[in-house]
Amino acid sequence: MLRRFARLVAGSQAGGDAYVVATLEALRVDPAALPSGLAPRQALYKVFVRLWTSALPTAPHPDIAADEAERNLSAITPLPRQAFLLRAVEGFSLAEVATILDKSLAETAELIAQAGREIAEQVATDILIIEDEPIIAFDIEAMVQELGHEVTGIARTHAEAIESVRKRRPGLVLADILLADGSSGLAAVNEILASIDVPVIFVTAFPERLLTGEKPEPAYLITKPFQADTLRATISQALFFGIRTGGARATAG
Repeated sequence: MLRRFARLVAGSQAGGDAYVVATLEALRVDPAALPSGLAPRQALYKVFVRLWTSALPTAPHPDIAADEAERNLSAITPLPRQAFLLRAVEGFSLAEVATILDKSLAETAELIAQAGREIAEQVATDILIIEDEPIIAFDIEAMVQELGHEVTGIARTHAEAIESVRKRRPGLVLADILLADGSSGLAAVNEILASIDVPVIFVTAFPERLLTGEKPEPAYLITKPFQADTLRATISQALFFGIRTGGARATAG
């Protein structure tokens, strides 16, 4: 896991591995350098980040891979890039990221938001929101616009979702699975994916209807009630890494 994080931070596997080796060597020489009172993985990442920060890298390693996502990552300011990767890719909570980076919760949230804004400058897109609860839809719309994206429409029913896509093709879909008229957001997504290839993030109070244990399952699933920074990070991750939903064509069980 640390090698994955290091590769994305450094811009290449070779560059990242060099820092991983340096981190492990530092701990071999001084085991007390591993922070006490933290989960082992969190403590290890904290040591790595300290070592990385002390080197103050300013450019991607010359051996940078040609992968588009890694090229995009190299364009994000270093500290926000670390915060984004720790939250969106490594799966640490906001509090855990704050501890790893030695930042306050507010500072960490702003770093992740900054990464989101910088990502949006590279991959800004049109987003369709399929959500029947007006207040939640409004909040999601505000977050999407804050990240620099445009909302193509807010659909409250299956039919409205299909009509919205017909009028304007989105680059990302945010979908609930139970809609106002009793129709299915899952069915709407299935129909949309039959005609276009687009990333989908499910935002639902009923994750068990998607996480059935059968494959495929959703690549992106957020459970209501959700944290704003979780949604922001997931939107950025879905667009940044270009991962399509693997589970939209699964049944709701």
